[in-house]
Amino acid sequence: MQRREFSLSSATAVAASAVGLPLTLAASLPAQAQVRQFKEGKDFVKLKKPVATSAPAGKVEVIEFFWYSCPHCHQFEPTFEAWAKSAPATMAIHRVPVAFNASFIPQQKLYFALEALNLLPQLHTKVFRAVHVERVPLNKDEQIFEWVGKQGTDVAKFKEAYNSFNTANQLRRASQLQEAYQVEGVPSMGVAGKYYTDGTMAGNMQSVLQVVDYLATLKA
Repeated sequence: MQRREFSLSSATAVAASAVGLPLTLAASLPAQAQVRQFKEGKDFVKLKKPVATSAPAGKVEVIEFFWYSCPHCHQFEPTFEAWAKSAPATMAIHRVPVAFNASFIPQQKLYFALEALNLLPQLHTKVFRAVHVERVPLNKDEQIFEWVGKQGTDVAKFKEAYNSFNTANQLRRASQLQEAYQVEGVPSMGVAGKYYTDGTMAGNMQSVLQVVDYLATLKA
């Protein structure tokens, strides 16, 4: 989904975007990435100003920018998860929830609170399912607290993490990364603090992952 689509409410955006991008991931993706040469300005852009990364020495930081209420992010999630699990150990992969306006912030806080409580492995996919399959909005604090409680999570502990100083810092960092990478839509990917690509540039999300594999091998 591109930035202009986010002028709609979350519910309207979901209803209006039923058709997703092709997401089948070829089993030989890394080999394909090595063979095919992707073009700067077409398949990806190189940032004018490099972004500081948090990846350990010797590793390449790879970021997926996403939004829980984005239908394309929902469709992409299983493919991204499978790719991330099989990615080389030299990649440091993580997600960053975006906010194109203030209504996105509760879902950002939801993600960071789940991360702080080590609940992402159990609940990250369930959030997508709740929004897109079960049609639970999850775009306001109380809706989120109610849903989290139904998942068997200690709501008091979740609220503490949700409203914590750490989450506030994570929101600021997410905003900085979103701006630095000039994110125009989701799902999209940032690589090594230097490169940005999305489905519009690469053609589809399968190609995006091939581009990411390619960019992760570049030295400059």
